[in-house]
This record gives sequence, C-alpha cells and structure tokens, in this order.
Amino acid sequence: MDTVELSKQNDIAAIAADDAGRHAAFEARVAADEFIEPKDWMPEAYRKTLIRQISQHAHSEIVGMLPEGNWLTRAPSLRRKAILLAKIQDECGHGLYLYAAAETLGVSRDEMTEALHAGRAKYSTIFNYPTLTWADIGAIGWLVDGAAILNQVPLQRTSYGPYARAMVRICKEESFHQRQGYESMMQLANGTPAQQRMAQDALDRWWWPSLMMFGPPDDNSPNSAQSMRWRIKRDTNDKLRQKFIDVTVPQAQALGLTIPDPDLKWNPARESYDYGAIDWAEFYAVVRGEGPVAKDRIKARIDAWESQSWVREAAMAHEAKRQNKAA
Repeated sequence: MDTVELSKQNDIAAIAADDAGRHAAFEARVAADEFIEPKDWMPEAYRKTLIRQISQHAHSEIVGMLPEGNWLTRAPSLRRKAILLAKIQDECGHGLYLYAAAETLGVSRDEMTEALHAGRAKYSTIFNYPTLTWADIGAIGWLVDGAAILNQVPLQRTSYGPYARAMVRICKEESFHQRQGYESMMQLANGTPAQQRMAQDALDRWWWPSLMMFGPPDDNSPNSAQSMRWRIKRDTNDKLRQKFIDVTVPQAQALGLTIPDPDLKWNPARESYDYGAIDWAEFYAVVRGEGPVAKDRIKARIDAWESQSWVREAAMAHEAKRQNKAA
C-alpha cells in the first residue's frame, strides 16, 4: 500500500471518528432536553426531518386560510366577519413564522413553495374537505383548531430551538381560535331548529377528519419513533388522538350535539372513551391528493403564487434599493 492511499484511509477514519463523536454529543444534548440551534452540528437526517415537518406545518397554515376565506364575504354579521378576518390573518402569520424557522435549516422559501406546488410536500389533509355551510367555520375552530392545539402545545418543547420558540405565539393564538369556534357552535346549537341541524351536520362531517389529523395509528406511523427519540415529537399519534376525544366529547354533550360514532362509550377501567374504527382508507386517499377539494386547494395556491409574483418582485426591488442607499 502506497503512502498516498494510506493517508486517504487515515483521513476517512479520522472523519468517521469525528462524526461519531459529534453524533454522540448531539444525542446527549437532545436526551438532556437542550435546544438544538441553527449553527449547532446536527445529523443530516435530523435536519431533513425538521424541514419536512416544519414546512408541512407552514403549508398547512397557509392552505388552511382557503376554506375559511370561502365564507369571509358571506359571514352572517359584521362581528363574525371581523373575527374570521382576524383569524385568517393569524393563520397567515403562523405560516410566515414557520417558513422562517425552516429557513434556518438551509432551505429557501422558494424551494419549500415549489415542493408544495409540485406535490412533493404535504399539508394537513383536513383542508382537503369543503366548507359547505357557515357552521363549518365554527366546527373548524372548535374541532380542527382544537386538534391542532393538542398537537402543537408539546412542540413548544421540541428539540429544535427556532421551531419551539415559534410555537409559543402560535399556540396562544390557536387557543383563541378554538374558543371562538366553540362559541360560534354554541350560538348555533342554542338557535333555531335549522341552526341546530346545521351545527349537527357540521359535526357529523368534521368529526372523523379531525381524528385523522393526528396521523396514522402508531403501529403504522413510519416517522414517529425517530421523531420521538430526537424529541421533535413529544407524544404519539394515538395518545394525542385519545386525549382529543376525551376532551371534546363532554364539550359536544354540553352543546346538545351527538358525536357521530355509535361505538363511542366511556370505559371506566381506562378512564377514557372507547371509539369506533377510523376509515384509514379515506385518510390515505386524501393524503394521496384524492380529497374532495384537494386539486382546488393546490390550484388556488399556484394561481396566487403566479398572479401575485409582482408583489414579491416589487418587495425585493425595494429592499435592494434600500440596501444600496445604506451602502
């Protein structure tokens, strides 16, 4: 073996040993519940997992404005319109916080947007269902935002610092959205017979998709184990789903509404509700882009991105001019 080849092998061994040491230090920091920051060393798999999860979360906030925007001009009162407009504005801000957090991992906003438009990136499947009546807006606030809160509160302690810090404000605002949705459903449930039927119909249509928001069952969730070990996730899908059911069923009872699950019953031994089988075939079909309005959602995002490109170009030109003046 010549000297050059031996030197190469020694270099490879040194790099491997260095990587192993950094990986061990990273794992120890995560296990100690320390935040990992953008300039810290991290495994490539950890970085890619975070980009996938944070960008998906950001896309969900942005796409989530569409079903609510559908009712903005048809809100039943000026008060309801103002509340809905404020909520949509909040969701837009959440998306921006999350895109900014993802950018600290070395991916650009344009790259994330292109991945969404090309179908390589996902968003929450719940937004691939239509909002057919005004009661759907209340149901989204109560059920969808309620499920989101249970998913997102633990993310305030996720291992990646920028993501955890972004979630603090997001969770506060989502809590307001959930209360607003429940208050809207309460008004309908205590209203005319037609309004009561509308509220029950919305619950019937949004209940099962809301349970699917927590993701597939734990024994069929390919990313959960690693995300839990890296403290990206703090609770399993099934645990969060059960918690949501246990919290929400009494709320529905207080409204005088019926959960659309004939198998739902209280289990005193578990001190939780037993519930019926979820239609996972529907879940995976919606994930594949076969939801009732999935194509409409992506088309709306692409059309907005392309038709409003002049806004981005003007903003970039203004910033370039400002920087030239400062120089």
